[in-house]
Amino acid sequence: MIWLTWRQFRLQALVVAGAVAALAIVLAVTGPGLLDDYKTYPNDFLRQIQFDRINQYLYIVGQALVYAAPPVIGAFWGAPLIARELEAGTHRLVWNQSISRTRWLGIKLAFTGLSAIALTGLLSLAVTWWSDPIDDAIGAGQAAGVFNVPRLLPPVFGARGVVPIGYAAFAFALGVALGLVIRRSVVAIAVTLAAVIAIQILSPVLLRPHLMTPVKTNVIVTMDNMRGIELSGPGENSQVMRIEAELPGGGNWKLSENTVNAAGQVQKTLPSWMAECGPPPPNATVGEAQSRPPLSTCFQRLADEGYRQQITYQPADRFWGLQWREAGLFFVLALALSGFCFWRIRRDLT
Repeated sequence: MIWLTWRQFRLQALVVAGAVAALAIVLAVTGPGLLDDYKTYPNDFLRQIQFDRINQYLYIVGQALVYAAPPVIGAFWGAPLIARELEAGTHRLVWNQSISRTRWLGIKLAFTGLSAIALTGLLSLAVTWWSDPIDDAIGAGQAAGVFNVPRLLPPVFGARGVVPIGYAAFAFALGVALGLVIRRSVVAIAVTLAAVIAIQILSPVLLRPHLMTPVKTNVIVTMDNMRGIELSGPGENSQVMRIEAELPGGGNWKLSENTVNAAGQVQKTLPSWMAECGPPPPNATVGEAQSRPPLSTCFQRLADEGYRQQITYQPADRFWGLQWREAGLFFVLALALSGFCFWRIRRDLT
């Protein structure tokens, strides 16, 4: 039975394994040089490598491949695994032999599923190891070119550590379950592909922020930590709608930010006098320009009147905690879907 499963599975397995091995070799060859550069230029590392196209391509391609692995595994390994047998009727030949339905499904799930987990784990491990100097530099506050997103933020988080392995296990089990229910390979492939991609997109919004209780803090805006001001309306009658402050330290994942007054009430707009601060509009006269107070004075007035930024965030040092929780959750879902597959094939499939 194991040999038969391998014969059915070997082509796609060899193609994916070859691609993963090729990328892993390239990363293993270039990774030590990247680490040496980080040790040589610890405070200017990203600016030193930002014009190296090989590093840029490997960074982007590696991240894209890790994100692509779960949908591909779920759609093209999981969905047709059983649906193809049911569609062609070849499952009857096996069930009429000495192999039970449970054993038949168990061998297919274990052999193909463990292969998917192993290959995704190798890919994620290689990309995480190679990107580690870049992630450390970004976490320390450096940024240059494409290297500007901390590893805790959604664009990068799902392409690091153990989370891709959890997604791959879940995607594979989901594909098998959908194939059992739909019984049509092409339809099951399409539904699985759409479902896994949708879950990858929605998880950072609906799931990940709640895996650990976010930290809440109050920050007073200054010229040093201000990130931006949002204005609304024409120049002379503009209104400050929102202001953003930077959190102390680097690599944090900001979830929300609101301006509150001295009573702790959230403000939809800032005081009207804030619109008169900072650089004058292009059509301002010399007198008007000279009469405008500097931003530093206005920020001090905001602080004196009790205004502050209320920020909710996940600290950078929670990276591995969030990784293990999210991966563990998807492993549990994968086991639940596998259990459903055994129930379905024993109780509801004729």
